[in-house]
Amino acid sequence: MAGMHDRLKAIELVIFDADGVLTDGSIWLDDEDREMLRFSVQDGYGIFRGYRAGLTYAIITGRTSKALLIRANRLQIERVYQGQTVKQAAFDDIVAESGLHPRQMAYVGDDLNDLGLMQQVGVSCAVANARDEVRAAADIVTTARGGEGAVREFLEMIIAAKGGVPTP
Repeated sequence: MAGMHDRLKAIELVIFDADGVLTDGSIWLDDEDREMLRFSVQDGYGIFRGYRAGLTYAIITGRTSKALLIRANRLQIERVYQGQTVKQAAFDDIVAESGLHPRQMAYVGDDLNDLGLMQQVGVSCAVANARDEVRAAADIVTTARGGEGAVREFLEMIIAAKGGVPTP
């Protein structure tokens, strides 16, 4: 486990898939074709705790959603790549722009289109309700489901490896 501790400690940037990771994977549509997504407040607090530990973030998602942009803005996540049916180009952009080595990055996913990036980062994480293939490929599988605290759970592992942050 010391190897995983060192790998978690080295993480500086965490990349999230959106649907099924930052949300529970549900898409609510009303009669006016307005979309609503459900996000976890606990995940949001974990993201802000991660900032205090020196983490930065990015989101790469296959869909496009105004609700996601609003949530990312509230969480101060500036790197948001939407409509990425092939996620590699966005990942390459993040690597180039950040100046970080992929070993200094973590990726949190839940579905088959996340597998390619999960294999390239220092630590890969699957949420509890991820596809079987994704859970099998992940370094870490959360006990919480996507959109229900999984992001917070994973971030707390990284924060602990980095020595923690004081709770206000």
